This record gives sequence, C-alpha cells and structure tokens, in this order.
Amino acid sequence: MSAIVNYRTFRSFQQIVSLRAVSKYSTSPGSINDVKINQGEEEFRTLELNKNKQNAFRGNRKKPAYRRVPLNLPRSSKMPVDQDWPSVWPVARVFHPASVPLPLHQGWVEPGVTPPGKFANAELMKIPNFLHLTPPAIKRQCEALKKFCTEWPKELDSDEKIEKHFPIQITTSDYLHSSPTIRDARARIVTLEVKVKSLNLDEHAKDKLLRLVKERYDTKTDVLTIVADRCPLRQQNVDYAMYLLKVLVSESRKNEPWENEKSEADMERYVWEGSPSQKAIEDLLKRMPSGSQTPPKEQIDRYAQAVTRFHNEGEDVEKLNEYKESVKQLLGLRA
Repeated sequence: MSAIVNYRTFRSFQQIVSLRAVSKYSTSPGSINDVKINQGEEEFRTLELNKNKQNAFRGNRKKPAYRRVPLNLPRSSKMPVDQDWPSVWPVARVFHPASVPLPLHQGWVEPGVTPPGKFANAELMKIPNFLHLTPPAIKRQCEALKKFCTEWPKELDSDEKIEKHFPIQITTSDYLHSSPTIRDARARIVTLEVKVKSLNLDEHAKDKLLRLVKERYDTKTDVLTIVADRCPLRQQNVDYAMYLLKVLVSESRKNEPWENEKSEADMERYVWEGSPSQKAIEDLLKRMPSGSQTPPKEQIDRYAQAVTRFHNEGEDVEKLNEYKESVKQLLGLRA
C-alpha cells in the first residue's frame, strides 16, 4: 500500500515540475499545444519552441493562385497587305519569324512530311537573306542616290558612239556572304575587254598583236580579253591590265630588222598585196587589147577577196562558188 502511495506522489510531483519548466521557457500564449501522448492513463502536453520556423517549410507555404497570362499574337498576323515593307525590314539582319508575313518552310525531313515552319527554325537563321533588297527598297535607294549622280551625256545616244569614245570595258565582281571578314579573294579579279579595230593598228601591227595574245582574241567579235588577278587589290589589277594593253600595242607597232627578211613561204596567212595572183592580174590587164574593156576596180577587189578567203579560211562549196563568179566577172564570161 505504501508503495502505491509513493508512486502516486512521485507522478504528481513530476507533473508539477513539467508545468514549471513550460512556464519558464514559454514566451507567448499559445506556444503549448494540447497534444495528447498516451502513457498509460496520463496526458502530457508537448512544448514547441520554434513554431514559426516549422511552418515556414516549403511544403507548408501557401501556393499563390494560378493566373493565366494572355499570349500576344505574332506581329506578322497583324501586318496589313499594303504596308511599307522597307520600313519593317530596312537593313540586313538575321531572320525573324514574327516579322515576316510569309509561310516559309526549310529543313530536310522524310519524304511525304511537311518541312519545319519558320518558328523555332535554326536553318532559316543560318543563311543570309535579302529581304531588305526588295524592288521598292532598291527604287527608294536609287531615288536617294540620284542627287549624287551626274546626268548621262546626251551625245552618247547609241552603242556605236559609246564604243567609239569609250572602247575599253573593265568588268569586276563583288561578293556578299556571311563571314568574319567582308574581303573576298575573287573580288580582286579584273577583266579588260577592247576591240582590236579601235586600237588603230596597221596590218603588220595587228598581225603581230594577234600572235602575242594568242587565244585571248575572239575572231568572231574582234574582242581582245585580258584577265588580271596577280595583285592582291582590285585597283592594282586594273592598273596592271592597262599596263599590259599599252605594252602589247607598243610592241606590236615595232618593226624589227629580221621581220623584213620574211618571204612568202614564212607567212602564216595569205596576203594579196605583192602576191603572185596580184602580179598575174596586173600582167593580164596589160596584155589585154587596147580596144577591149578594162574590168572595173570593184571586180578586181572582189576577185582579191575571194582568193584571200579561199587561202586563209579553207576550201568549201561557198568559197569555190564565190571564186568562180569573181573570175567570170573579171574575164567577162557569160554563164
């Protein structure tokens, strides 16, 4: 019996100590939660010293209400048909799908599958585009540059006059590409074209010039072409091409002493002047009777042209008929 009384007295004393400890460390009302812990028949309350810290965990936070943000449509869907495109795309830039009102597709896919569209398409952003060089933009830029240009001379109203006063034509090329540098090695190449008849060369100088230039001369168009690409800059190649043309003309007009020693067998082409055919015609005209009619100069020139073409251009039916008709007219024979 005494043991039971002592045990009850000990439990009452333990409860008093627990209440004193709680009152000592608690700082605010409500810090002690009435949580029941079953230990036999007694109920104990637990102490929570960091109540706010436990409620601040990520899982205990109150999530904000979800708010739908309205999505704006791309700019291309709002563009009018008659808009000023040079103002939308004034300069060269990377492709932007929201600014181009075109249904563009690019990219390799399996046959039968539609290629990727313009949105989120890296292939369209890789290549350079010329959307800033549309016809209206080019026309507007030309109108702006007119004030810096001079008027075309009224006297040069035909190609013949232009060719007469400006016989030399220089052609260059510019290249546009995506690269760390704007310089292209092919842009230095210069092509100079000039007609040989505009160089005012005699027969000897022309023949010598054609031997020097070889395959650079076109017999059908009478155009001499010089291509310069040795120098690193374009202007240097222009000067070098002009220098080559001057040297060729100067060397062609020189008459070396050994050139006068050439005989008819050394000639690369047939020349009417001083040929046996010319001497034979002259002898024939001298031996003709005084009362006979002398052939006019036009018939002699036609015969000389037919003989020259027959020797230089080769033998065919057309040249044979031309030679036959010239002989018949020269001798006064009827068909």
